[in-house]
Amino acid sequence: MAKKAAPKKAEAKTEVPEGAETQPAMNILAQYVKDFSFENPHAPGSLRPRDKAPEINININVNPNAMSETDFEVELKLDAKATDGDEVLFNVELIYAGIFRFTGMPQEMLQMAVLIEAPRMLFPFARQIMADATRNGSFPPLMIDPVDFAQLFQQRMQQQQAEGTA
Repeated sequence: MAKKAAPKKAEAKTEVPEGAETQPAMNILAQYVKDFSFENPHAPGSLRPRDKAPEINININVNPNAMSETDFEVELKLDAKATDGDEVLFNVELIYAGIFRFTGMPQEMLQMAVLIEAPRMLFPFARQIMADATRNGSFPPLMIDPVDFAQLFQQRMQQQQAEGTA
């Protein structure tokens, strides 16, 4: 009886395609609530019906912190304060952060990725936390409009240039 030769197994190629290691990439390693506060200082009086809508001021800031050459913690800080005249109805402060890994990016692209793309990825989660907090405080959910982080980045660059020339 003749033995049949076993078919040869195809060898897996472990070579990385040319240029693949330099492709820009962004990975979210973690995201979390770093700091959170909800104040309803005049409850239950602040919950009474009102003739007019309260004035709501919202501030948004992005603070990046380099952890290594490729890893950055990006903090998205949202502050919302509702007032009716001198009375504070509610005050919500949230720092929602994420750890991002950026690989294969030139330096000029890295700055924009950290200050535009990372907060853009965090924003929907932070927005939901703010809406839930105000709803849980017996107010209508605070639905913050989408934010143009590219415009915020441009404003920040213009402000830094103006401070540099002053």
